[in-house]
Amino acid sequence: MKNFKIQEIRNIGLIGHGSSGKTSVAESILYTAGVSDRLGKVGDTSSMMDYDPDEIKRGHTLSASLAFCEWEKHKINLLDTPGDNNFIADTPACIRVVDSAVVVIGADDGIQFYTEKVWKWADEQDLLRIVFLNKLDHDRANIVPILGNLKKKFKKTPVLLQMPVGYGESFTGIVDLVENTYHSYEKEGDGKGKIGDIPPDLADRVEMSRAELTEAIAEVDDELIEVYLEKGELSDDEFHSGLKNGIQSGALIPVLCGSGALNMGVDLLLKAVVDYLPSPDKREPVMGKSLKDGSEVECRADPKGPFSALVFKTIADPYAGKLTLFRVISGSIKADSSVFNASRETSERVGQIYMLQGKKQTPVSEVSAGDMGAVAKLKVTQTSDTLSEQENAVVFDAIQFPVPVFSQAIVPRTRADEEKISTALHRVTEEDSTLKVERNPQTHELLVSGMGQLHLDVVIDRLKKRFGVEVDAKSPKVPYLETIRGRTKVQGKYKKQTGGRGQFGDTWLEISPVEKGGGFVFEDKIVGGAIPKTYIPAVEKGIQEAMTQGVIAHYPMVDVKVKLYDGSYHNVDSSEMAFKIAGSLGFKKGVVDCKPVLLEPVMTMEVIVPGEYVGDIMGDLNSKRGKIQGIDADDENQTIRVHVPMAEILNYAADLRSITSGRGMFVMEFDHYDDVPEHLAKKIIEQANTEFDKEKQG
Repeated sequence: MKNFKIQEIRNIGLIGHGSSGKTSVAESILYTAGVSDRLGKVGDTSSMMDYDPDEIKRGHTLSASLAFCEWEKHKINLLDTPGDNNFIADTPACIRVVDSAVVVIGADDGIQFYTEKVWKWADEQDLLRIVFLNKLDHDRANIVPILGNLKKKFKKTPVLLQMPVGYGESFTGIVDLVENTYHSYEKEGDGKGKIGDIPPDLADRVEMSRAELTEAIAEVDDELIEVYLEKGELSDDEFHSGLKNGIQSGALIPVLCGSGALNMGVDLLLKAVVDYLPSPDKREPVMGKSLKDGSEVECRADPKGPFSALVFKTIADPYAGKLTLFRVISGSIKADSSVFNASRETSERVGQIYMLQGKKQTPVSEVSAGDMGAVAKLKVTQTSDTLSEQENAVVFDAIQFPVPVFSQAIVPRTRADEEKISTALHRVTEEDSTLKVERNPQTHELLVSGMGQLHLDVVIDRLKKRFGVEVDAKSPKVPYLETIRGRTKVQGKYKKQTGGRGQFGDTWLEISPVEKGGGFVFEDKIVGGAIPKTYIPAVEKGIQEAMTQGVIAHYPMVDVKVKLYDGSYHNVDSSEMAFKIAGSLGFKKGVVDCKPVLLEPVMTMEVIVPGEYVGDIMGDLNSKRGKIQGIDADDENQTIRVHVPMAEILNYAADLRSITSGRGMFVMEFDHYDDVPEHLAKKIIEQANTEFDKEKQG
């Protein structure tokens, strides 16, 4: 395979809202550049980027894919990212390892919520961007309002470098305002426009658009604005250098247009990527920390420097094993060598390394600084890990992934499924960093958490198709607790005579509440040997076991103090077992008189929505027994801070998406337990007791 100098590499992320056509643009790029021999279509097996069976079935991208092409003697690495909130695991990871981004916006739907989110992520990584207005063949295409929204929402100056000729079915070509040329295309053709004269009926519009572009270029440079004001124009050299400098300083956002599905305008996009976006060596060094002393280390994109790389994706294949995708930050990695995983402080053996074209693997002998590659069957390495040399071990900041917001309890259908599920879930979570798997110690349910219902549907499909594990999914049980609000004194006595040695244990208990979070407090106040010291731990153990299944709804009890203050024993018949049972009986009997109450988990949430939805969201949260803690506002969105019972928001991801048309997001975590209102507690207690009786009978 051809070797490219670092100055000849471009690492590009295709980012944007779902259904904006990112994958169609990627397929057109690969076809136009000669990588594929036919124009891939999303939703069928011809797609190089959406090759996963689930992606083909659903017709959109579920995980990022990597490919590369050559254009004008440059290597372009393409990372096609998901644009749906359910599948955003890969997007922040990809943004971390690219040097610039192509923001794909559908000319039919314009700037949508997810476009704003990924734009902010790109801002955080200080990425230069090109905006590609896609779908000009759509009958609702209109770029004029999008240009205004770009400037309003992102506080940047968008400069239209191209002007479409027609919209919808009449979209036939593009006028390049930079070169003053007209490019006509054959729909679904080879992607290479035929250059011709600008149609006469467009001459006035082109002249006006070119003048607007010239003025925008002049305004970002003090010297150029003087020339422009004096002469009323810029020379070709001033125009081109001013445009390039404006883009590379971030002052100007170049806007191109076309149609990925029809392969129109993609050749001009490739030219702009090569001309205007940076090579890896033009980026600021990546900062890491030395594993030896914690000092900051500056890692420059130098192929001759010490090796370092960041793992940005893991692909779990049940047959081929694990495939690890990485970006080389500095130095180089060779096939059949060893590397040091600085994140886990262990060495890994590297076998064959690859360049990826979607799912196709091309073996290479080496991957150098600024480039991307993959290696199979690393034992411990996971997404977000840092690979380096052991003697120059450095660790990069971990990739920040969105927090899961939706959980389901999953139950294996058969014993065979139960035996395989642990391994299968481990493999799936290796691949998807927004998945979380845990077993709730109270409800004993196996919980899988992700970004939404659709996300978990895909996970369940993959468990079946890839690993042969079938499960049923249901809403998780709410982990209620019980406590008391009153106090009492009670006798717990156990006496049993069976013909031989009997059983005898007698306890007097004082039961009272403790402050919230106090847990369980046991006090031994026995005096005068009323109960021998050897039996007292058994009393405590019996009470603790009784607390694991409370008295009103069989939920665990918390925040209770029990004082053992009197009792009696029998020299022959008393035993640890007898006193354990006596303590348990006394506790269960006494709690009934201590005003037992049901507690529910309350979550703290931050709900982030555009201002126009705040009223609807607050109304919905109030209906869910939410208690608003405050509202914070920025230029675009408002953040509502609220406490809400868990039982009310088990499906909040879907509710929020419905209210805000997908423009809202939220994060939440457990905050505290609080009393369940009496009118709701009665129903919960009845249901819990019914289920308990069924389990007992079953």
